[in-house]
Amino acid sequence: MLQPADTRPMTRRETEVRRFVRARYGLRGTLALHRHALGLDLLRAPVNVMLSPLFLLVRLGAPILRRLRLLQAADWLAGRQIFLKSDVARQIRADLAYFIDDLADKDLAPKAPPESIARAVADYAETRNAVAEISTSLIVLVAGLVLFHRPTPGVISLAGPIAHLQAQAQAVQDFALGSWAGRMWYWAFPAELSTAKLVLTGIGLAMLASVMTTFAGLIADPVQLWTGIHRRRVMRLLRRLDRAENAPALEREHMLARLGDLSDLALSLWRSLKG
Repeated sequence: MLQPADTRPMTRRETEVRRFVRARYGLRGTLALHRHALGLDLLRAPVNVMLSPLFLLVRLGAPILRRLRLLQAADWLAGRQIFLKSDVARQIRADLAYFIDDLADKDLAPKAPPESIARAVADYAETRNAVAEISTSLIVLVAGLVLFHRPTPGVISLAGPIAHLQAQAQAVQDFALGSWAGRMWYWAFPAELSTAKLVLTGIGLAMLASVMTTFAGLIADPVQLWTGIHRRRVMRLLRRLDRAENAPALEREHMLARLGDLSDLALSLWRSLKG
C-alpha cells in the first residue's frame, strides 16, 4: 500500500529547493542563465578577477575589526560591495529572492527583512562566482598537465611555459639557416625569454581565464546540481535566514579559490628560484 507523501514543512521545503535548483542549474537552466553573460559581463569579468584579492582582504578584515570592538568600522567594511555586479549575478539574485518570497508565502521560509534577504542572496551569488573561479583553475591545471606535464594551478604558472613555447617557435622560424637547423640549435640552446614577453603572455592568459570564468557555470552548475551542492547551498542560506544569523566572514568556496591563487604564486616563485 502506498504511503501518503510527507507534508512536513522541512520536507516540503527540500522538495521546493530541489525543484528550484533543477530548473535554474540544469542544462537548460544554465544555458538560459548564461545568455545574460553575452554582453557587458565580458568586460566586467577581468575586473572582478583583479578585485578578488581585495574582496578577500575585506572579508577577513571585518571580523578582525569586530574582535577589536570597532563595530561601526567592521559593519561598514562588511557592507562594501567589491565586485562589479554582473548580469548573470543580477539574474541569480532576482530568481533566488523571488524563490525565497514564494517559500515565505507558503510558510516554508521566514519572512525575513528585505535587507537580510538581499545580503544573503548577494553572498550566495558571490559564492557561486568563487566556484566559477575554482572551475577555471581546475581547467588551467589540467591544461598544464596535458600540454607541459607539469601542474599549473593558475595563469601565473601557465604563463611561463606558454611564453617559452612561443619564444622558442619564433626563434626557430627566424633562424638564419632555416627552421630545421633552428629546431636543432634551439633544442640544444633554448631561446631566451624576455620579461616583456612573459608579462604580455600572462595578461593575455588572464583575460582568457576571466572569460572562461564567466562561462564556467555551463559545466560547474550541472555538476553541482548532480552532486547536490547547489541544493545544500540553498538550504544553508535558508537556515541562515531561519536563525537570523550573519553570514560567516568568508565562505569556504572563497577560501578555496584564493588558496588556488596562492598556490599558483608560490609554485611560480619556487620554479623561478629553482631556475
